[in-house]
Amino acid sequence: MPGALDDPTTRTDLAATRAGALRWLGGGVIALVLAVLLGVATVQTVSSGGQRLPFAGLAVVALVLVGLAALVAGAGSLLRVTAWTRGLAGTPWRTGRLRIAGPAVLRVEPDDGGEDVDLRLLSTATWRTRAVQRLDAQEVRFAAVGEGRWVLTADGLGTLYGARTP
Repeated sequence: MPGALDDPTTRTDLAATRAGALRWLGGGVIALVLAVLLGVATVQTVSSGGQRLPFAGLAVVALVLVGLAALVAGAGSLLRVTAWTRGLAGTPWRTGRLRIAGPAVLRVEPDDGGEDVDLRLLSTATWRTRAVQRLDAQEVRFAAVGEGRWVLTADGLGTLYGARTP
């Protein structure tokens, strides 16, 4: 049986998810570069006898914190996509009906008559959780990508959602 990775839609969805991770990484790098540039500009201005820039120090600290958070989010997402790619290479997609039991609590009722799969979304982003909630009672594709780790998607979503068994 071919793996889910053999499906062109899956490869496209993985590429879109990977691109999102790279955007987070790029945003983090940009924020850190801006923090360094603002810090250097502030020091140069003050050391050459110029007026202190109000809130420059606070802006540098904020940029560093935001940049580090974005780097962590991007790296984590990139690691997940890599693990999902490995997992989907040897696992076929299964289809089933998605049932929403709570904000991030899901149940998939497989079409093949297998046992229901209870899941909890990995994402804490409100917009991603709401996107999955809109799939209530719809047909989804899902696959196990590791011990207690699952990936699900539906036609037309253009992305993958990670979940784990509770």
